[in-house]
Amino acid sequence: MSRFLVTLRQMARMMVGIPDYDAYLRHMASHHPDHPAMDRNAFFRERQDARYEGASGGKCC
Repeated sequence: MSRFLVTLRQMARMMVGIPDYDAYLRHMASHHPDHPAMDRNAFFRERQDARYEGASGGKCC
């Protein structure tokens, strides 16, 4: 896939709140090779919890 399409796909996913697991895997491999990467489900849960404050309740008002 061309770099333009990859970037376009990443931007579209960010706009709708879907985290980029492939980018996470690349980051882990290049910056933290000694740490195991989360599987796709754990990664998605962690990103959702971070976005919506997960277990802390995430109250807006």
